[in-house]
Amino acid sequence: MRNYLRDSREFQHVYRNGKRYDGVFITVFVIENQGLQHRLGVTASKKALGKAVQRNRAKRLLRETFRSNEPSLRALSRNYDWVLNAKAAVLKEKVHAPGRELAGIIEKVFRLETRDVPR
Repeated sequence: MRNYLRDSREFQHVYRNGKRYDGVFITVFVIENQGLQHRLGVTASKKALGKAVQRNRAKRLLRETFRSNEPSLRALSRNYDWVLNAKAAVLKEKVHAPGRELAGIIEKVFRLETRDVPR
């Protein structure tokens, strides 16, 4: 899964139209896409995290968090655009805590998906 959200328009579309999930380490915005795979966008603001070194570390951590949850993402029947916004607390953790938080959000998306299926 190496498909990323690149330009501002793509991020803004997810922010405006997607569903928001707030956690301790990350805020996740999700919207269904018509593509063949999930797409990822990661942000780490200067306001929340400070220096570039910290922002870059947070982004690396969130990309790894997303990658480590790939089996859960494959279980989803639809593909989505995901925007992960880093919070300051993410810098105090290794990949496990944000990974568990993202796994919980993926589970919520899965439950919404299965609820929307016509019977």
